[in-house]
Amino acid sequence: MNKKNTFFRNLQKYLLPSLHGRGRGVGLLLVLSLTMTSCNSWLDVQPRSQVEDTELFTTESGFKEALAGVYSSMVSSKTYAKDMTYGFIGVLGHEWDFYYAIQYGDAAVFNYDASLPTGFIRDIWANSYSGIANVNNLLAHIDEKPQLFSGDNHDIIKGEALALRAFLHFDLLRCFGVSFEVNPQQPSIPYSTALSYRVFPQLTVAEVTEKVLADLHVADSLLLTTDPIATGREVSENEDNGYLANRQLHLNYYAVKALEARVLMWAGRYDEALQAANTVLESDQFPWATVANLQAGSDRCLATEHIFALNNLTLQADVADRYFDDGSQYSFAVTRDLLLEYYDNATQDYRYIFLFKSGTSTHANNRYLTKYDAPAGSNSYFMYKMPLIRIGEMHLIKAEVEYRNGNTDAARATLNRLRAARNLPGLDELPSDFYLELIREYRRELIGEGQLFFLYKRLNRSVILYADVDAVAEKVYTFPLPITETEAAQREANK
Repeated sequence: MNKKNTFFRNLQKYLLPSLHGRGRGVGLLLVLSLTMTSCNSWLDVQPRSQVEDTELFTTESGFKEALAGVYSSMVSSKTYAKDMTYGFIGVLGHEWDFYYAIQYGDAAVFNYDASLPTGFIRDIWANSYSGIANVNNLLAHIDEKPQLFSGDNHDIIKGEALALRAFLHFDLLRCFGVSFEVNPQQPSIPYSTALSYRVFPQLTVAEVTEKVLADLHVADSLLLTTDPIATGREVSENEDNGYLANRQLHLNYYAVKALEARVLMWAGRYDEALQAANTVLESDQFPWATVANLQAGSDRCLATEHIFALNNLTLQADVADRYFDDGSQYSFAVTRDLLLEYYDNATQDYRYIFLFKSGTSTHANNRYLTKYDAPAGSNSYFMYKMPLIRIGEMHLIKAEVEYRNGNTDAARATLNRLRAARNLPGLDELPSDFYLELIREYRRELIGEGQLFFLYKRLNRSVILYADVDAVAEKVYTFPLPITETEAAQREANK
């Protein structure tokens, strides 16, 4: 092995995000592990290994590759390709009847001190801060040579990078910070804004939330007048090598507004959350999946409804076949009876009909999620997508705020629009326990997408359905800080 490669291999371990870029005095490194493809050729980059930032940030293409590298780093089984969506977080939300008990048994009873949950938690922390470190590296360079960029690409790339930093920090906050309902002044996590030798201070829940919103505000202002999805500018695959095509695979302008709505709900700023959600809903950019495409199997993931999604080239082999197939011991599933309970025995619900498949033989009673199965046909638009924010969530946010504001007719109408899209009759009146029904609708709409557990946490619910624990009394909603983090810096208790 040559000396340069040995140097990079040794350097990589020093960029562990728990140390927040303290670096040991060596040059910075950006690790690109690009595995995504799409009709957007800029997300169809061949895998690269270690690249020195002094080389990477000398061209516009280098900035594009750096940003794609951060998106790609999120396609990891340790985070959004499994454990931050249907895996660890899904088990904590008790979405599944069946899961690989050897791996997730301790998680199901919220034993965070056991070795495997400790590993899941450590990996979520490390991978997320690694992505943040690479975003910060990009942001440190992007304003140095504005002449490198063509058209609106400087503002678009910078806006997306700031939104990614906010997105990753917010999910870390939802994991490692208590909810606003508990104590917004409780110490939580650091907000890392640079690659430097210093350790970033541990901030309160409220302080991190404000920093997330500040990054989103700047991203919003940069993307509003430049992002084709917001301006309406037509972009072809041939223009700029397709960089601005298929904006759903980027943290586009409307994804920023949707994330704002999610964060503002967390902070209890409900009217502002409604305003952000309405911006997305009124854009008409994210139409409901059609029954024709669902019946044909060409749209298994409700792709048109994605506000923001990741591309995972190995989605079929690494997710569908391994974790949602009756031939795999690692699969997640629910029983037929439980699925009927989830969907209120409404077997006409499109989600019940088209988003699950039956097991075979001894697993015939099991039902497996099909969102991540390969679609029928060859339309690349429907392939490889893992949704992180969908339009259904915006309807649920809108309905909740309307209910909180005492406008029950409006809340019912909003829920009925979602129900109509799923082939269900409208509600004549709201359920007596609105929040229980809201939880159940989140489960029906977003199962396997990593949002249910965080909803329980935001609402500070004592009862997690199908779990035998007082979640509030046992403080199960807040993960312990990794040992590596508490050893690296003096951190206060986060719960």
